[in-house]
Amino acid sequence: MKLNDIEHIYFDLDHTLWDFDKNSALAFEQMFNQRKIPIRIEDFLEVYVPVNYKYWELYRENQISKDDLRIGRLKDSFELLKMETSAKTIEELSIDYIEFLPENNHLLDGSLEILNYLEASYELHIITNGFEEVQHKKLHNSGISKYFTSVTTSEEAGVKKPHSLIFETALNKARAIPSKSLMIGDNLIADVKGAQAYGMSAIYFDYYRKKEKIEGRQIQTLNELRDYL
Repeated sequence: MKLNDIEHIYFDLDHTLWDFDKNSALAFEQMFNQRKIPIRIEDFLEVYVPVNYKYWELYRENQISKDDLRIGRLKDSFELLKMETSAKTIEELSIDYIEFLPENNHLLDGSLEILNYLEASYELHIITNGFEEVQHKKLHNSGISKYFTSVTTSEEAGVKKPHSLIFETALNKARAIPSKSLMIGDNLIADVKGAQAYGMSAIYFDYYRKKEKIEGRQIQTLNELRDYL
């Protein structure tokens, strides 16, 4: 069933358009090769991915700082792998990661096609909890910044999704109103429930294809947005 009256579409970036998992793995592979750290990338990611997820949840809930996230996720991962790593090396790796990450810019399947399809009828925007200095580079380096009228980061807004102020900040920038705005993202709490609480429509992008039973609209591929828009 088509969504009527929508004028503005807001996308999350990581795990929604930008292939975070693939690009992150490539960044770590390059870092470890450069620093001659003897670990298989598959072994590292098996530990790191859930640790990183936990730290991002804490960061989103304002329980830890940005620096706590950057350092803690690496420190915990190396400890779980029983690899002795100095505090200096952890700090250097955390800096490397921020620099390497936006240099790999694979997009999720269907990203360009759906952006081309939507830009003819809607004004497109980004709302992201990612770091300010990295997200703009990702958009530029991947060649998709041209599609978006505005980009709102949590650091700019001073709060993270699902806080209503980040949605208010983003909509004010575009002179949009909630009833004519749609949020699309992979996080049920931050993207979907946050947007809905502010009065926006929302579509849950089931990126990992968990096929959870939820109330409301959901898609497993970006192309399915054509069913609603």
